[in-house]
Amino acid sequence: MSIKVCCATLHVGRPGYYRWLRAREQPRYRDAVLSELQEIRKEHKHIGVWQMQRRLKRTHASYGTVYRLCKAHDLMAKRKPHGITKRDQNAKLADDLVQRDFQADKPMTKLLNDMTEIKCQDGKLYLAATLDCFDGAIVGIKMDDNERAELCKASLELAVQRYGKTHDMIVHSDHGSQYTSNLFRDYLKTHDFQPSMGALGSCYDNARMESFFATLKKELVYTLLLTQMSRDEVKRLIFRWIECDYNRLRPHSGNEGDLPPLEKRNAYHAQAQAA
Repeated sequence: MSIKVCCATLHVGRPGYYRWLRAREQPRYRDAVLSELQEIRKEHKHIGVWQMQRRLKRTHASYGTVYRLCKAHDLMAKRKPHGITKRDQNAKLADDLVQRDFQADKPMTKLLNDMTEIKCQDGKLYLAATLDCFDGAIVGIKMDDNERAELCKASLELAVQRYGKTHDMIVHSDHGSQYTSNLFRDYLKTHDFQPSMGALGSCYDNARMESFFATLKKELVYTLLLTQMSRDEVKRLIFRWIECDYNRLRPHSGNEGDLPPLEKRNAYHAQAQAA
C-alpha cells in the first residue's frame, strides 16, 4: 500500500507523516554523526570544527550540526591564542581602511600583519606573519627570540620581495608599538603603502590574522612537546607547516572550491596570462 493511500486511510496529512518520520530518525542520525566526530577528535586533538566537518566520511552533517554536537559533548578545541603586542600611548594611529572586510580581488593589495609568541625549551619564540587577503596565503614570516619592530618589518619585507607590491597597498595591523614605531611607519611611507589599524582592543578588526594563528596553534603548536624542543627545532617545524601544508595543501574555506591559498594564486596568474 502506498504512503498516499495509508495517509488517506488514517486521515493523516503527508507533510505531517514525513515530519514524524524525520523526527523519529533524527536521534539515530545525530548519534551516528557524534560517534564519528568522537573518533575524529581522538585522532586529531587540536583541529577546529570546520576541519572536523570536512573529515566526516560515513555521515554527512552541516557545519551548524557539527558545531552544536561538538559543543554539547566537549569536543571543541580547548586552547586559544592571545595577543602580545602592546600599544604605545603616545603613538599616532592610522585609520581603519579595512573595516573588517578581509577580502581582496587581487594579490598583494590588502595585507594583514600580526605577531604571536610560542614557548620553547630555551625561551620564547616570536613569530611575525603577513597574510594576503586575496587567498589567505602567508606571504611573509619571520621568527626570532624578541618582539621588536624589526621582526614585523622583516615579515612584510619578505612578502614584498617574494610576491612584489601594488600601488597603494593596504597594510593592516593592531595598535601594537611595533606597528606604530618610526621604523615600521617609515618603511610603509617609503614604499607608498597605506597603514591601517582597527579599533583599540578589538580582536575582530584583525580577525582573519587571529584565525590563522589559532589554526597554527591548534593543528601544530599544541601537538608538540615544546618543553623538549629548542627554538631552532620549532622554527623549522613552523616554517615547513606554513610553506608546505598551509599554503599549498590545506583546504581554505575562504577560497572558491576550498582551494589551498597558493593554488588559488597560481590559478589567478594563469588566467591573467591567458587573457
